[in-house]
Amino acid sequence: MYDAKPEHKFTFGLWTVGHVGRDPFGEATRHKLTAHEIVHMLADVGAWGVNYHDNDLIPIDATQGETAQIKRDFRKALDDTGLVVPMATVNLFSDPSFRDGAFTSNDPKVRAYAVQKTMNAIDLGIEFGATTFVFWGGREGTETDAGKDPITAIKRSREAMNYLCEYVIDQGYDLRFALEAKPNEPRGDIYNATTGNMLAFIETLDHSDMVGVNPEVAHEQMAGLNFTHHVAQAMEADKLFHIDLNDQVPGRYDQDYRFGSVSIKSSFFLVKLLEDNGYDNPRHFDAHAYRSSNYDDVKAFARGCIRNYLILKEKAAQFNADAEIQALLTEIDAGNDTMGELVGAYSAEKAAALRAQSFDRAALGARGMPYERLDQLTIELLMGIR
Repeated sequence: MYDAKPEHKFTFGLWTVGHVGRDPFGEATRHKLTAHEIVHMLADVGAWGVNYHDNDLIPIDATQGETAQIKRDFRKALDDTGLVVPMATVNLFSDPSFRDGAFTSNDPKVRAYAVQKTMNAIDLGIEFGATTFVFWGGREGTETDAGKDPITAIKRSREAMNYLCEYVIDQGYDLRFALEAKPNEPRGDIYNATTGNMLAFIETLDHSDMVGVNPEVAHEQMAGLNFTHHVAQAMEADKLFHIDLNDQVPGRYDQDYRFGSVSIKSSFFLVKLLEDNGYDNPRHFDAHAYRSSNYDDVKAFARGCIRNYLILKEKAAQFNADAEIQALLTEIDAGNDTMGELVGAYSAEKAAALRAQSFDRAALGARGMPYERLDQLTIELLMGIR
């Protein structure tokens, strides 16, 4: 009943189900899988697509012969399973050369290498059919602001993005960019820390039309922010090019839990927002199984991400069809359009009429708002008793 279908566009990254269970305090608990083994695993759980960083697929020190063999094996796995590659990205955070940033590094050679590496990663993404390219600046930040001028860092980021946009245009690629925000970790503070920061930055680019955002649940919630609100801002701006789904306890390190496994109510409102507004780009699960899991349990983790999304999608449809809930929403929004002759699009005539309008302030303050009842009905729906 809650099985994935191609129209759901569920995807996972090679780095997600392929995560070996290593963390800052412990070594790997699972053996490393090849990229083609991961593709077959994802096909088993019903995924539509697979995404990758350049070095998830091709190790940074791979020889030409090794690279060619990896590509052949990966292509065969895609052909055998029917999985697609809708998104690719670049790793500008693991190698020591990027320890103080990539596009914002104080070293001009590092900045140039980062742009070169990104061009190569774009080519690799295009080779396998990607139409979206994500940027996560995990090292673009500081531990001490004594070391970098933030205005200079913004200018360096803009210069790199403008250059890469021009590269894509010059190559004739059918590709758009999606920027991913995070407030901290692995840096003490990361530049463009929220989706709102990214949306503002995008408007300063030379080719802002080809750049959007890739918000991630954990990245906003770890800062205690309401992720659904940030996604709504991106959707309203027509900039939600891609989305990373996982779960997170607010205020903790980046946990990347199975989607819908922690914050059920916020996950519900996120799914409802996406489904009610016709989101039709990939639904990418950027999450990791528990370090205690073996690969059989990793498959259960991946299936759980899919099932939880589809269950919450069903709950959103129930919410929209529930007569009592909809009656409360109608009560709350009663008379919503009655002030159209006074507000909305400005005119001098409306402004004059609004100034002349008399409002009963006491009545406005006394009007009931049945949000407790509405929220309780939502909880009961999610708990399965409606």
